[in-house]
Amino acid sequence: MPTRTAQLLLALILLAAAGGAATACDSGRGAQPRTPRHNPVAEARARQVAEAWEGSEAARAWRKGYYPIGEAVQLPEDAFHDEADKQAHESRNFALRGRLPTAARKNGLVRWQSGGSLTLPLMEAQQAYEVVTRGGGKGPQLPVTGAKLGEMTLATSRGPATVPAWLFTVDGYDTPLKRAAVRPSEPPTPPIEPFAEGSSATLQALRQLVGTARDGRSVTVAAAHGACDDGPAVDVLETGGSVLLSASVVGTKDGPCTGQLLSERLTVKPDRPLGDRVLLDAFTGRPAAYGRP
Repeated sequence: MPTRTAQLLLALILLAAAGGAATACDSGRGAQPRTPRHNPVAEARARQVAEAWEGSEAARAWRKGYYPIGEAVQLPEDAFHDEADKQAHESRNFALRGRLPTAARKNGLVRWQSGGSLTLPLMEAQQAYEVVTRGGGKGPQLPVTGAKLGEMTLATSRGPATVPAWLFTVDGYDTPLKRAAVRPSEPPTPPIEPFAEGSSATLQALRQLVGTARDGRSVTVAAAHGACDDGPAVDVLETGGSVLLSASVVGTKDGPCTGQLLSERLTVKPDRPLGDRVLLDAFTGRPAAYGRP
């Protein structure tokens, strides 16, 4: 029977290969992270990634781009009226009961509160609607009766920004459901290859970036672990231009174990606010990815 460490590593590889199609149990709502054991391999890797990004073309491109680190969909202010509407949203079961407009212009402007702006192509209302809904499912539905182009405020890697948004009218609600009408910039090519040595207990990839606090003083991530360990841990290394997150598993022992892949949310707190520093996954050498794994 495979060892616990080998099974966890295999599960992570299969999850990556399936593009997140594998199912993992996500437990916890931003629990405080366990203290990682001294891990010289992970620490050395984090410093290597930080040095590679420092002053790189990738870092310059990242600071010029539009990279949301907050949810691109914002619910009506009075959501939800009942359990059926909540269920409809959670299953993304919307029903179009009207016609959606086309954009009067091709581009939209992203404006940062700290200064600076970026012009990006606008997404048509129909495209935005198709991102929001799966549609046609059984059970309760939320009727959408129309939409208009407006704005919303969204957390990004460069701080809060005002972005173009499609404001969808939902039957029975006084305020709209908002969906950002511009897509994120293309991520830059990282200046370093992914980590290729060691076991999954030594260093592993983060599953996803869940979100950051408004003041930038805490970051919540989802990290994977197995069924026969003490759970994941996330260590932090800070530099002037980046914050490195190194995920690992604690309490692992060799021996028979089920091949179950679990996910847990952990909240880490840098010594100072994140600001415009790039948040990096030490394993992949890439910016931590926001949203679904």
